[in-house]
Amino acid sequence: MLLLVPADPLRAHRPDPHFAPEATTAREAGVPVAVVDHDALVRGDAAAALRRLPEAGEAVYRGWMLRAERYAAFADALAAQGVTLRTGAAQYRRAHELPGWYRELASVTPATTWTSGDARTAFDRARADLGDGPAVLRDYCKSMKHHWDEAAFIPDLDDAEAAWAVARRFRELREDDFVGGFVLRRFERFTSAEVRTWWCDGRCVLVGPHPDTPDRPPVADPDLAAVAPLVAALALPFVTVDLALRDDGFWRVVELGDGQVSDRPPTVAPARLLTPLLDPLPTPNSVDHGLAAPD
Repeated sequence: MLLLVPADPLRAHRPDPHFAPEATTAREAGVPVAVVDHDALVRGDAAAALRRLPEAGEAVYRGWMLRAERYAAFADALAAQGVTLRTGAAQYRRAHELPGWYRELASVTPATTWTSGDARTAFDRARADLGDGPAVLRDYCKSMKHHWDEAAFIPDLDDAEAAWAVARRFRELREDDFVGGFVLRRFERFTSAEVRTWWCDGRCVLVGPHPDTPDRPPVADPDLAAVAPLVAALALPFVTVDLALRDDGFWRVVELGDGQVSDRPPTVAPARLLTPLLDPLPTPNSVDHGLAAPD
């Protein structure tokens, strides 16, 4: 197993400081580490992003978010050097973009509609399909929740002009990072901080805080009984599932993402994540509940 991390933009032979703790932990465990030029990947020059790799074989990427088409080019460039990403390009897209996973998890996540592209007519159709009431707006990959009132929350889907004003502002803020189309999700009221769960080959291996609230553990460990078989059925190698407790006492899926580009909160030690990820024979049914005592 090979761990790939972004290079430090100022010191190209060293890992980006954000991922340096994971690189150090991997090396201490005897796992080889290589750095890649993230800026080159974003530009579409995957071949230039790769320096000489220490060995061929299987690799896991832990880095910044990539568009699905850039990840596919990355996978192809690695394959030319004899390295196979554990998560294939199609698997990455399925986890990274909401339409890839929503239908399988529809029973445990807010009702959702989406468009292809950013046209007003398509947005209005999706809005009508979801019905009236409040909703949350995002694109296939990301919300603008830090601009909640102006570019995320729609108080009433029946108010067409107000809803479109939120969508228009969201589109302006996302600029070239806009992916796929508009996504409208039924607003649900949560009573807990989000919990980030990490899954390898369909098994939850780590439960921890969300990076937005690293020091806020939930009121209780999430009940994964309804979620686990649905995540396993996706047959994805490495994903995160963010959950929150709804006001009726049910745990709900807020987001599913590819684990390679999901942030690890600083209160979760790198070894807690890397041990099950890089170990080819993880212990069955072993889950690290890292909620109560931050490192």
